[in-house]
Amino acid sequence: MKIIITFFLLLMVVQGNLKAQTPEGSTSDFSYFLGDLSYINDAVFMGRRDSIAAPYAYASMGYFDKSGFYGNASASYLVSSAEERFDLFLISAGYLLTNKNFTAGLSGTKYFFDDESYNVLSEIEGDITGLVSYDFRVAELTLSGASYFSSSSSPDFTVNLMINRNFYAINKKLVISPVLILSAGTQYFYEEYYNTSRLGNRKGGGSGQQGPGNGPGGPAMMQSEVINVSISEASEFNILNIEAQLPLQYYYKSFIFSFTPMVSFPQTSATITTESAVYKEDLESVFYWSAGISYWIKTGK
Repeated sequence: MKIIITFFLLLMVVQGNLKAQTPEGSTSDFSYFLGDLSYINDAVFMGRRDSIAAPYAYASMGYFDKSGFYGNASASYLVSSAEERFDLFLISAGYLLTNKNFTAGLSGTKYFFDDESYNVLSEIEGDITGLVSYDFRVAELTLSGASYFSSSSSPDFTVNLMINRNFYAINKKLVISPVLILSAGTQYFYEEYYNTSRLGNRKGGGSGQQGPGNGPGGPAMMQSEVINVSISEASEFNILNIEAQLPLQYYYKSFIFSFTPMVSFPQTSATITTESAVYKEDLESVFYWSAGISYWIKTGK
């Protein structure tokens, strides 16, 4: 159970950290379907977010085979007061190999963003993620690496180092899993985001943000302008984020109720260059949260 929660915390980056819950028991004991309905109050990735909040209600359905193979699909609906739409669909598949306290995994994810999306990852089209994890009993340590691909820039490479531990209460029906994550990588995704959503250059040509003036770090741009942006640090491999999470899961029969508060401390401010200005981004800590309910169905022994 712990490693699946760990894996999806790292894998489902589109909503900032879409958590995944699993039924109690070892994932190698049986196969099962898992459905989830959840809400996250903002889209955050590596501590980065748009100046306008992007809250999502999302639904997912996955199949997890006892052999270690799994597949998952989800749909995310933007529920902001300004815009409402299905903003993202994604599908993912992967394999987890577990041997006592050691786990290794590999997965691939395909993203389908709406042309008007202002999600900080809206230019990403897919990723490949791998991880290794070892449970030292005192704590579980996970190292993951991912490559994110877009059609208009170089791929991003990220590494996440995570430490977590599970605590149980109420006859092990309540699981409390404090998590600390250190993330490093490149920032091509952020450069592309600034070139599309952040400065109003939407892919679909619709109304967009009014630029960095809506948030920290720079002068406002006219929505009608096409602004070309470069980030000096885009190709550099830097520490990007430190994040603390406190996932809470309560198990009742085949239901799993969850709530996860998260606080992100973004690192390595971007140096943003436009045709008319150069400025240093003013990063701020971010508190956000998610809540949801899941239901699982056992399909085999």
